[in-house]
Amino acid sequence: MKYRFGFIGAGHMGGALAVAAAKLLPGEKIIISDTNISRAGALADQIGCAVGSTVDVARESQYLFIGVKPQNIQELFAEIGGVITEKGNRTIVVTMCAGVTIGRLWQLTGNEFPVIRIMPNTPVAVGEGCILYASAGGVSQEEIDEFLGDMGAAGSFLPMNENLIDAASAVSGCGPAFVYKFIMALEEAGVSLGLPEGVARILAEQTVLGSAKLAIESGEAPAELCSHVCSPGGSTIEGVKVLDGSAFSKSLLSAVEASYKRTVELGKS
Repeated sequence: MKYRFGFIGAGHMGGALAVAAAKLLPGEKIIISDTNISRAGALADQIGCAVGSTVDVARESQYLFIGVKPQNIQELFAEIGGVITEKGNRTIVVTMCAGVTIGRLWQLTGNEFPVIRIMPNTPVAVGEGCILYASAGGVSQEEIDEFLGDMGAAGSFLPMNENLIDAASAVSGCGPAFVYKFIMALEEAGVSLGLPEGVARILAEQTVLGSAKLAIESGEAPAELCSHVCSPGGSTIEGVKVLDGSAFSKSLLSAVEASYKRTVELGKS
């Protein structure tokens, strides 16, 4: 096949993954397709890749990334399902459609073909993504290793049983929005105390970044790290008491549960 990676859908997520791929693969090994022609052209110019039709991408790519909305998956596979079937096992479909199972893709074509199901999150745009993945349909370990190697610039890949991907993506996939809401609230709190808006934002963003890095690199549990900051009788513990009393954790749990429920609904649409 002419291209290593083909991307159908060059929106925020598909585009970010294409950019990550182009950091390790030459542009001539990548082809993209999008219903927004100008967006596809701009991305192609940025990473030096080819642009083609949906069918071209499906026919000419070894790894075929599906980056359309779950609601559009049936329409897409009505167009490319025959192409995938004709190629047999020469194409590995890489799907990132929320809630859409591997079995659902097979059902749409009436054929079991190799699939890697991934659920990335938006930090792939800066190489710090958390990408869940599962595979089926005869994908070899060699093919998985090749895929992970070529996509290494996107961030960290975490193998996952497919039946847990929807739940995990409610944390990692939807989680960035919840983190941004926290950053916004922390910034607003700083402004309310008299800080300039720009200063408050930098403080909030860098604090979240540094705290996450410390949590990852120290290996300590979040509760333990929290205790390090909360000296008895000090300032921080007074704020933590307010969070504990305002159902902060319960509200976040409800948000994740709501996102998970909608993910499951999208997969059935």
